[in-house]
Amino acid sequence: MSDNYIVSARKYRPQTFDTVVGQEHITTTLKNAIKNQHLAHAFLFCGPRGVGKTTCARILAKTINCETPTADMEACGVCPTCVSFKNNSSFNVFELDAASNNSVDDIRELTNQVRFAPQQGRYKVYIIDEVHMLTAAAFNAFLKTLEEPPPYAIFILATTEKHKVLPTIQSRCQIFEFKRITTHDISDHLQSIATKEGMIAQEASLHVIAQKSEGCMRDALSMLDRIASFTNGMLTYKNTMEHLNLLDAEYYFRLTDSMLSQDVASTLLLLDQALEKGFEGDTIISGLAEHFRNLLLCKDARMAKLLDVPNDHKPMYNEKANQTPPSFILSALNIINDSELQYKNATNKRLHVEMCLIRLCFLLQSVSGQQAEAGDLKKNSNSVGAAPAAPINNTPPPAPYQPVAAAQPVVQEPAPQPVPQAAPAPQVVKSAAPPPPAPVMERAVPPPPSNNRRLSMNMLSGIDEAASDVAANQSSVPKTLSIERATELFEQYKKHLQETDKTVIYAQFKMMKLEVYPPDEVRIISPTNLIDMYAKEQRTSLIDFYREQTKMIVRITMEVQEDEQMLAELKKNAVLSKSEVFDVMANKNPNLAKLKDGLGMQIEY
Repeated sequence: MSDNYIVSARKYRPQTFDTVVGQEHITTTLKNAIKNQHLAHAFLFCGPRGVGKTTCARILAKTINCETPTADMEACGVCPTCVSFKNNSSFNVFELDAASNNSVDDIRELTNQVRFAPQQGRYKVYIIDEVHMLTAAAFNAFLKTLEEPPPYAIFILATTEKHKVLPTIQSRCQIFEFKRITTHDISDHLQSIATKEGMIAQEASLHVIAQKSEGCMRDALSMLDRIASFTNGMLTYKNTMEHLNLLDAEYYFRLTDSMLSQDVASTLLLLDQALEKGFEGDTIISGLAEHFRNLLLCKDARMAKLLDVPNDHKPMYNEKANQTPPSFILSALNIINDSELQYKNATNKRLHVEMCLIRLCFLLQSVSGQQAEAGDLKKNSNSVGAAPAAPINNTPPPAPYQPVAAAQPVVQEPAPQPVPQAAPAPQVVKSAAPPPPAPVMERAVPPPPSNNRRLSMNMLSGIDEAASDVAANQSSVPKTLSIERATELFEQYKKHLQETDKTVIYAQFKMMKLEVYPPDEVRIISPTNLIDMYAKEQRTSLIDFYREQTKMIVRITMEVQEDEQMLAELKKNAVLSKSEVFDVMANKNPNLAKLKDGLGMQIEY
């Protein structure tokens, strides 16, 4: 049986123009030229490898010599000329490999053959593959024949490197530019072949193969044969990623969750898992860059067509993109790009990758700090200028943190109307009053990510039977979180902190307030930035607690609304530094500052 085996790239090689995949702009032109009898005497087919250059050359050679072509100018396949071509016994078609026949003598022999008319059919077709491999002397020897061949001779030159072909050769040919085959076209073609071969192929697995082939159909078919042998014809997303030695999307989603939660330990452990499986550091960085690019594309519905991922993964990318601020994605892409460029020069490559991931873990905090500084500058400018500060608080969040057209806009800042639904009525009324411009700065802090690992596993399982059970369970879960229930659970969580001797965190949580925005958002209001840091540290635990109690995915968001009375109280009880002690004393006795300046003294910090 092994003697009769033919690889898919040869077995399913197109035999007509209509079966060529992804090159309709060329096949249509060639068919019209045959129909109208406007055939050129020389063609130059150029483009990437495995896109159909030689295949189209053979189909063109067979079609123009067919004795009974069809109405749409396709070879009949049954006439003597077509049969002899199929059996590789045609005397009218000559194929020459310029990589091994690139001398002047080889071209001289070819030009001598051109002088004789065809014994059968109308044309003698010469297909020269990899024509750029000809020497300069061979090209020059070929010029005259290529410019004025006999009327029955047609030359078809094919090359992957058009720039290496002499301009004098190009000017004598009709040039056809072959393009890379799209991932969608390759995936559909692979699906049809898998069906013919009796394979069971998951759509996501075929998409990965098509994406990995980079527009080359021959490479895609070769990978399909290998993976089919590896899996006995059962192609799933998991075993395809395993065979191609790729990290799946689930890994990068988990990595992103750890970064947004600022969990350095989990991030480094995930990196260690990948390294133990044999993945190189540059592969991880490159995949992470592609992952963040996909998240960025999901920020605008107009860019959805640029998202080159399996259909099963698109809901996950849309959900995670809505939980990740654009500023974080852009800054992360800059860090990843720099790390990727510097990877080759790094001596300790593992440490280089670890430092990249650690920077990404603290990136959200850095971005929030920069936005806070921008808010202070804006507040100062508003206080000096004529524009009042109050209307600023009623405007939407700042532009850098607002997607142009997010796929699921539910994650953006809620409109003012849900504010009265907060649990404690006095708190909501207080937040609705026009405070100083500082809350504008803090409201720009993006909503933190939710822990959607179970959701990702369900979507990635594909044909796994467990996915249907989870989906059935989720369908019966209530979709709305009531204000009373959210407040009750928040009090339970604070009681849990007190019982577990986390007195410091419990003291901070006592100063926080709660607002609920149905159906699934719980917002924690902190009076100061320091208290907000404690809230962010407990974000993951809060999400898990609410999910366990409500059996639904609850989004926990953070916001700072400065309480002047509390800030004054904290400042009153705070321990002053040496410079602050001196400032207090100088305010009470101005002569003290004059004495310090007169003696040229400095305060120790």
